[in-house]
Amino acid sequence: MPSPLFRRSIWMIVGLAVLIAAVVAAVPFIASTQLVKDRIALEMSAWSGFRVSINGTPDIEIWPVFRATLTDVSMTEWDDQDGPAVIEAERVDIELSALTALTGNVEFSDAHFVRPTVRLRRLADGGLELPHSSGGRLARSIEEARATLASSPDAPDLGALASDEFGAVEFADGRVFAVSDHGEEELLSGVTGKANWPALNKAGSLTATGVWRGEAVAVELSSPRPLVLFAGGEAPIVLSLKSAPVEVSYDGLLNLTSSMRVDGQVKFSAPSLRGVFEWSMPGILPGSPVGSVALASKVSGDLSRLKLENAKVTLDGNPGMGVLELSISGPVPSVVGTLAFDTLDLMAFAAAFAPMSPANPSGTADVDASFAERVNLDLRLSAAKATAGSIALVEVAATAQVKGGLAAFDISDAEAFGGNVQAGIRFDRKPSGIQAEIRLLASDIDGGSFGAAAGMSRVVPIGRGTVSVILTGPGSNWDTLLQNANGSVSATFGVGAIAGFDLQAFLKRVSERGFFSLAAVSEGTLPVDGVELKATVSNGVAKIDKAEARTPTNRIWLTGIVPYVGRGLALSGAIEPRDAATATPASETVAFFVGGSWTAPFISPLVAPVITKPAVPTRD
Repeated sequence: MPSPLFRRSIWMIVGLAVLIAAVVAAVPFIASTQLVKDRIALEMSAWSGFRVSINGTPDIEIWPVFRATLTDVSMTEWDDQDGPAVIEAERVDIELSALTALTGNVEFSDAHFVRPTVRLRRLADGGLELPHSSGGRLARSIEEARATLASSPDAPDLGALASDEFGAVEFADGRVFAVSDHGEEELLSGVTGKANWPALNKAGSLTATGVWRGEAVAVELSSPRPLVLFAGGEAPIVLSLKSAPVEVSYDGLLNLTSSMRVDGQVKFSAPSLRGVFEWSMPGILPGSPVGSVALASKVSGDLSRLKLENAKVTLDGNPGMGVLELSISGPVPSVVGTLAFDTLDLMAFAAAFAPMSPANPSGTADVDASFAERVNLDLRLSAAKATAGSIALVEVAATAQVKGGLAAFDISDAEAFGGNVQAGIRFDRKPSGIQAEIRLLASDIDGGSFGAAAGMSRVVPIGRGTVSVILTGPGSNWDTLLQNANGSVSATFGVGAIAGFDLQAFLKRVSERGFFSLAAVSEGTLPVDGVELKATVSNGVAKIDKAEARTPTNRIWLTGIVPYVGRGLALSGAIEPRDAATATPASETVAFFVGGSWTAPFISPLVAPVITKPAVPTRD
């Protein structure tokens, strides 16, 4: 016969089973009568501080998770009931506490928003403002934390922070709009992610993906003290942003006051610097994307002045070091700094800021300096070695400046062609149009190397000399600049030679009184004691004021005009004795005309030389 203890155990098991069954049976009944949408809306409102409305009747699920599914949920500001909802969702799934439900209360920790819409307020200065909630547990906890921080800024009592449980909020296929007097503007679409914050005094994290300006963006953010951040205090964060145009990461301290103070390590990389600007601030740098950029640095300061120290910068594969200061709080972004490179591609660097758009089908590249009013830039550069196209330079000092409609890139000092080189290009946006300036001063250079690099080996003498070019004019495009340029060109060379010119063959062809190509007398080299050129450029036409080459016995000179349009030649010249006092009958003056084009000049004799045979000596 069973013992009394055994019978009591059986009854206890049966009673417990009945109790469990009763609870399970009671939950749907209670949920259907007490967990109505008003109770859930009230709890959501208590947390958020917004007026919460639920149009549909909650759908209660018991197994496997006690969950309420809400439809057509909207949150509005209490003092703006007629305005659009600041947050709304087609559906919200909320995980509830079954035990709390038995008491007629609502307690939830996890929420899943399906196709939510968030509306931010667009400010007059273009900034964005989060919606204002009236009270709510989260807002009150932030205010309490702000008071705690204010009472002891240097050593706040973090143990006094609110410890309410918060939980996780998931969202899928959301959108974010900016609302202004002009209507709504979509900022983000396809926003999906999760915010995980177990309790207000605990660590929190956020992961999200979305589409901004046509590019997919992934964001990860975490902090051990989110509540301190929301209260305006300083707390560590780890942030990363990844997209096709740019990747950014930050690990350090952050203060979310209006100045946004930071102190930590930042990394930045982009396949195209111009592409980043065009994506983040459309129209600021018009033109084709050029040059990759990578940055790793310590960063400190706020929006009015961010200082990047020991910055490791890589521009289009060229690594450098330096210090940069950035500001985005003014009317336009500003970058000031100094960078030193071991090697640098000057053309790629200048192209990143030069106001040039892609060449059109006719080959004319339009100049657009409007970006110079959208960014301020002042960089000092140095490079042990640099290239500018096919030109190799060493010990380079340069500047890049963009401000107030002016864009300029200057090489203030560099060694090239065995001498010193200074060069610069400027675009200045004026009411009458864009004015451009090109400057070059090459001093004590090797003419042979300079001519080879410039593609003018047959024009530039072999020898030591100086070249100066100054051109200014309207810069709607490069052709327009050169067609209308004004300025001067000058060159002076000492003892050397002119390659590709056979003087004896030239004289022979002239004596034959026929037209001939200059290429026909190019098999030779003419030794010279010096060469001098001076030309005045007016409206795209170079007027040769002086062009003279001196050989030990002759003086060769040219005069005339060389227009840019058509690349034609209209020159007259002569070969005459260098010293008339020692001239012989065999050294008569030879005059000629040079026509044709830059690439194919031809010669026409003007006066045939008088060739006299030397007298035959007679015997006495």
